[in-house]
Amino acid sequence: MASDYDQLRLDRQICFSLNAASRAFGGVYRTLLKDLGLTYPQYLVMLALWEAPADEGLPVKRLGELLRLDSGTLSPLLKRLEANGLVHRERSAQDERSVTITLTEAGETLKPQAAQVPLKIAQATGFDLKEIEDLRERLNRLTEALDGAEL
Repeated sequence: MASDYDQLRLDRQICFSLNAASRAFGGVYRTLLKDLGLTYPQYLVMLALWEAPADEGLPVKRLGELLRLDSGTLSPLLKRLEANGLVHRERSAQDERSVTITLTEAGETLKPQAAQVPLKIAQATGFDLKEIEDLRERLNRLTEALDGAEL
């Protein structure tokens, strides 16, 4: 007979499964990104900037929204990327509180090498592209549901 406490088993916790998968992904990304000289959070910043119009860049506030990072986490990442010559930070002339991040030439030239990362990640999962797409969609729905959850 099932115990009232079966739902408390570690192996039944979705949060633990998600955390374990995240840590495993982190290990694979760490290995793949080593050649690019990027950490995983830096890679996420670069992905967002590669999507932005090259001549416009992204305001730090928008970058934080896209990556779900607060300024206390994002600022050191951006400073490191700037020190490595991959991005440029510029204060707005209209509003000194606003800082825009743009890619440098070195940051732009890293993009073709980075294009191999998603393929290698897909290979590491053993999933086909449809399974990866389905998983991503389900995780996006999960995130939206949890963001809107009223407890």
